[in-house]
Amino acid sequence: MRSSNLLSSATVECPKGLLNRAKQLDSPATAIVNAGAPLAMQSAKLAVENGLFDPVLIGDTNSIMQIARDLNWDVSDIRVVDAKNDIEAAKIAVSLARNDEVACLMKGDIHTDDLLRAVLNKEHGLRTKTRLSHVFHMTKPGSDDAICVTDAAINVQPSVAVKLDIARNAVGLLHALGKPQPKVAVLSATEVPSSAMPSSLEAQQITEQAANGAVENALVYGPLAFDNAVSPEAASLKGIDSPVAGYADILLVPNIETGNALVKQMVYYMSAAAAGIVLGATVPIILTSRADPVEARLAGAALASIYASKQS
Repeated sequence: MRSSNLLSSATVECPKGLLNRAKQLDSPATAIVNAGAPLAMQSAKLAVENGLFDPVLIGDTNSIMQIARDLNWDVSDIRVVDAKNDIEAAKIAVSLARNDEVACLMKGDIHTDDLLRAVLNKEHGLRTKTRLSHVFHMTKPGSDDAICVTDAAINVQPSVAVKLDIARNAVGLLHALGKPQPKVAVLSATEVPSSAMPSSLEAQQITEQAANGAVENALVYGPLAFDNAVSPEAASLKGIDSPVAGYADILLVPNIETGNALVKQMVYYMSAAAAGIVLGATVPIILTSRADPVEARLAGAALASIYASKQS
């Protein structure tokens, strides 16, 4: 897809390595939560055509069947579960996941808050001991090299304890993608902890706790400003002595505003593909947006498929 904005003329691409890796795995059953809308059905059809998952379409049956006809998609062999509204669809999807009938959830025509409310239900949800968090797997056109940004969508102003959960979730994703010891840069706007910048002190605490075993099988370091997290030259000029500096796989942001701005800058200025999934529940959750190009939606499905295969 060619970017429609004036900031980048590059073409958004689904990373081929990610897509090919997912295609080699067994296709996980994936519940499309409130599937009776064109975008949800288009996303599901695209994933099926690329061999990424086997969908369970949950929503108004009449709408699902009509949209399938409009898309020229034969769904006669696909499980369709009727639901009166999006809230009921979310409850059904969560129930299917609890019963091991699906291995992933995909957001359809439903507000994210309503979907996550069903996921987090204390009695009937998909809670684990870990906080839910979102990860954006970011790649630029023509490259499979990715950097992950977390959390840019769910946790607004996370505490140190929550950031450690966010880090553990992202590290687990990188392990599933084949990185045995991912490098996590804990971002701030300085490399020197300062009481004038609380995020730098929190980054220092996270680094210390990670070194004592709070985040396993990963290298965690901060505080780091963005340039020193991704540029070896910038890190060298500052004299930062850490294997994370300049080579980060994961950017652990101080708050949602930082993450949101960073991801959108990469999307609009670099035509980056932003594949987003929610981790920390018993199954991964693919979050799609009306603004997402098809390439990003495809990458999100591939990412969840790979992660789910490692959890089975």
